Order: sequence, then structure tokens, then C-alpha cells
Amino acid sequence: MTKQIEQLDADRLIDPSRRKLLLGSAGAVGLAGFLGGGIWSVSAEALAEDLPPNRLLGFQGIAASTADEVTIAPGYRAEVLISWGEPLVDGAPAFDPQGNNSAADQEKQFGDNNDGMSFFPIDDNHGVMAINNEYVNEQYLFAHGGAKATSLEEVRKSQAAHGISIVAVKRIGDGQRWEVERPSRYNRRITANSEMQFSGPAAGHPLLQTAADPSGRKVLGTFGNCANGKTPWGTYLTCEENFDTYFGTRQADYRTTPEQKRYTLKASEPERNWPDYDERFDVAKNPNEFNRHGWIVEIDPLDPASTPIKHTALGRFKHENAAVTVAKDGRLVVYMGDDERGEHIYKYVSKGVVDAANPANNRTLLDEGTLYVAQFDGDEAGTPLKGKGRWIALEFGKNGLTPENGFRDEAEVLIFARKAAQQVGATKMDRPEWIAVNPHDGRAYCTLTNNSKRGEEGMPLNAANPRPNNIYGQIIRWDEGGDATADVFAWDIYALCGNPIAHPEGVNRGTPNITAENTFNSPDGLGFDRAGRLWILTDGKYSNKGDYVGQGNNQMLVGDPVSGEIRRFMVGPKSCELTGITFTPDYKTMFVNVQHPGEEGDSHFPNNSPRPRSSVLMITREDGGVIGA
Repeated sequence: MTKQIEQLDADRLIDPSRRKLLLGSAGAVGLAGFLGGGIWSVSAEALAEDLPPNRLLGFQGIAASTADEVTIAPGYRAEVLISWGEPLVDGAPAFDPQGNNSAADQEKQFGDNNDGMSFFPIDDNHGVMAINNEYVNEQYLFAHGGAKATSLEEVRKSQAAHGISIVAVKRIGDGQRWEVERPSRYNRRITANSEMQFSGPAAGHPLLQTAADPSGRKVLGTFGNCANGKTPWGTYLTCEENFDTYFGTRQADYRTTPEQKRYTLKASEPERNWPDYDERFDVAKNPNEFNRHGWIVEIDPLDPASTPIKHTALGRFKHENAAVTVAKDGRLVVYMGDDERGEHIYKYVSKGVVDAANPANNRTLLDEGTLYVAQFDGDEAGTPLKGKGRWIALEFGKNGLTPENGFRDEAEVLIFARKAAQQVGATKMDRPEWIAVNPHDGRAYCTLTNNSKRGEEGMPLNAANPRPNNIYGQIIRWDEGGDATADVFAWDIYALCGNPIAHPEGVNRGTPNITAENTFNSPDGLGFDRAGRLWILTDGKYSNKGDYVGQGNNQMLVGDPVSGEIRRFMVGPKSCELTGITFTPDYKTMFVNVQHPGEEGDSHFPNNSPRPRSSVLMITREDGGVIGA
């Protein structure tokens, strides 16, 4: 095996220091070995015998858990910073555990189901956090405990619990712990009814015009806010994901358009019944309102008077997050995933360069640039789990994006980005979720969370998505040779998730860096810290039986990009997703979100709450050190 491994060392994706554990060793076995067992049946201990001493992971990994509580690595503590329903702005009432608070109350309280977030320092002892509130659990939001709103007031309450919470925090106690600062001029809620504006190539386009906004430049609200990004000039990017679930109609003869179907609109059975009480969400009465969502929104958390901006140049799809980096020539690059089965990975490259001396000039960088979509090809030698790829420009008049193929201008290319990606031959991926960029080498990592449809008609296997009925997911990465604006890249799989307990052999065992001690499914959240540790958060199956035996509740793990080692750092309470990750500038405090605990009716998190509540956790080390080190 050693000789076979050494033959792969020349490839720039396979570092000699990790060759015993990572996918280069798997490549030597060939595709037959990949599909039939081969190296996947070899123990992780045997493969790791030549690994160098670990340089990044300075904590003891923990076991899986099914408890209704947060468990964390020894030497760390996890405390609740803020939970859904807590007072945020002046005049806000306390959380009502019976669910009788009004829509007006909720507009002043911390929102529900917090997801992606970022920390913005003001000084050493004060900061502001921008925190997404993705959606609501109706059975806990409404006093009656039902799954649907029964009045316009309840719809307004639901809309008020969506959006973003801007939360001021201050340092307390031992210097690593923080608390919410009340009152603060920064504290505010941005909801599904807050005024925003469009910018970029599609702003003002007829497809964005409505009776309420004939200009096509003003839009109300943001919702389905999944993950996030942060610009070099200190603003927050929030990403609109499952916007389709809020639209529908009771008009019996209504037929969805091909473009609406491409965004999975189910007009007769929306997941939330806002259209029953709010005509803005009735696609028969306001069809263009549907086009006004599914964008990336820029918010200035340090300017309470600012108006959020929906940037159309970044395309319209189910945005998961926005991984922002500055290329070596100074241009801004934003990597984005479209979270749905068979959808794509995108990259935006600005026309201009980042001006550190004049941040105000940088705002146009998100309006003038080129949107690309990724095509992943296999390795020329047939080596599994690695290959090459290219970025294809989504520009009107190029690559088949012409009137003959249904595109009349660049605005339509962006409004119907999924259609454009399909037209140019982009690779269908296994639900692209978060993307994160390694601060040390510029490689981008993306969680492909799962895909139960992979291998079925219309969604064949491909090199980057090689397993049928992919229930575990994988983490893919690509290397653009140090230039984030490059048109081509090399890629490999950092981790093919699996379960060696349930599947000791075969493709569902996972790559060798997946072990019985760290097994997990459905990687979702992702982020690097300053040292280059890769933080992995999961949103998958938590039955702890069958294919998922031994995996327990959803969890947060940490990976070493060089050695490939992955350790479990934290496990959440029952039925939750762990999501969102941000650090204070000294990396001695980390914030993580517990989303939808008890969605199966089995949790009382936090603090034995009669209604389980999504919460922001504050993670610190007992010795005051850097998290993870």
C-alpha cells in the first residue's frame, strides 16, 4: 500500500503528511474497491499508524449522546446566551410559556429557530451579533398548539418570529463570558415585513414588479433565513433558503409555471398557510412576489437606521450560506450552495476590488460582477473521490443563455439561476449546504448533506456524488491554485460520511477518517477558525438505530484539514439541529445555535422549559484558553 500511496503524493490535493488517512490511499484501490469494500473495510487505526502528531485538535473527543441536554468536551462549558421569545428591544414583554404573546410582542422579542450568525466587535468589551431566525415551530409558537395559523394575527406573529435578530452583547465576569446588553440602540428585529430594497442587474425588472411595488425596487421582508456571510467592510449577509414553502393559493384552477416548479412551489399545499390570510403570498393574486425572495440580503448591524439590500447579482436560489473571501488580486469572491437535491454550487466574482481605505465604496462590489456555477468532473485515471472541475459563467448571450433557450436578458438569468445552471451543464449535487474557506490555503469546503434521490431517474451518480440513496452525505473541497477567481479547480472528498457501526464494509462505512468513535450523518454547518480547525455541525437523523445506530443526537465535530482526523466536540439536546458558528476576535468564546429542540415533542431544552426554545449557546474554556486549541 505504501508504494501505491506514494504515487499519489504529486497531486497537490494529497499532502504527504496525511496520506495514510485521507482519500489518496483510497484512490489507489480504484473504483471497484470503492464500490465493493476494499480499503473501506480496513480499520482506521491501521491506516493512521504513520500520522504525524496532531497539531490542531487540543481537546478530548466525546461519545455520542441521546440525552436531552448539551454535552461538551471536558474542560469546556456551554451556557445559554439568549432564547426564542426573550425581550430584545425596549417595551418587549417577557417570554410567555403559554404562547399567548401577540404579534406586536414578538416583533420586540428574539426570533425563533436561530441559524447562521456573525459577531461584529465594537471594542474589546462590546459587540453586536446578527442572528438568523429561519422559521418557526407552529406547535410551540401558537397557544393552541396546532400546525397552522388560524387568523391574520397568528400569521403576523409567525412573520414577526422570522428574519434576523440584531443583538448587542457585553463582556462580563471572567472576561470570556458575555451577556445580552439591554437596552442598546443596536438591538432590533428585521422580520418578514421589514422594508428592503433591490440592487444589481435585476432591480426594477418587470418580473420583480407588483401592484404594491410597481418600481420593482422595494420589497417587504426576508424569511427562510438559513446561514450567512460576513463582508470585509463589516456587514452581514443573510441567505434566503426555503422561501417556496410560504407561497400558495386556494384558487382551484391555478397551475404553477415551469419556473415556479423549478423552485419546488407546491401552490395547493404550502408548508405554512400564510396565503390564507395574507394576499401577498397568494401566487394567483401576486405571482411576482414569489420572484422577490430567494436572494442574499446585506444588513449593516452597526447602523440601526440602514435599509437591508437584496443583491440580485448573486442569483436567486435556495441560498444556504455565503462564504466570502478576497482573491489575491483584491476582487471579492462569494461561494454559495443551493440546498436542494440535485442543485448546484455557485461562485460570484466582483468586477471591482475591495478598498480597505474606503469601505463605503465596497457596497457596489456585490452589484457588479459575474455569477458562475460549478461543473465537477472525475479524475482522468478513474481514481474515485477526486477529480477536476470548472466554473461556467452565467452571462446572458453566452453558454446557451439566449432568447432561444428562454432567457431574454441578464436579469432573467439571475432570477431563474437554477434554469440557467441546468442550461450550461452544471453538476447536480447532493444538497450543497454551507461552504467555508480555509484561511491558510484558500481551499473551499462544502457540506453535501444527503440525497435520498441520488441514483434515481434524472439524478444519476457522478464523480463528486458517487453513492446511490446517499443517506449520510459528504464534505467536498476544491483547490483553485491559490486564486479564488480561477476558472478551473481540482477537487477531492475530505470526508465521505458513514457509519462503521452499522456498515463495517462498503460505501456506507465512509472514508477511513470516519470511525465508530466519531460517526455522524448529514453534515450541514461549517466554519474555520483562525488556526484552521474545521468545525462541522450536523442536521440529520437522530433515531440512534438502524443505519444511524451509535450516532445519537445532532452534534458538532472538529476536523484537521491536514491529518484528516475528526473528533466530536459537542452534542445537542433531543430532536435539535446544531447550526451557526461565530467567534469573538480572540477566539476564546464561541457561539453556536441549538435550533428546533424537541421538534418531535421530546425536549424541554433549555432549563426544563414547558415549550422547547431555540437558543444561542456561549462556549468557553474553563481555563480561559482558545476554543479547540
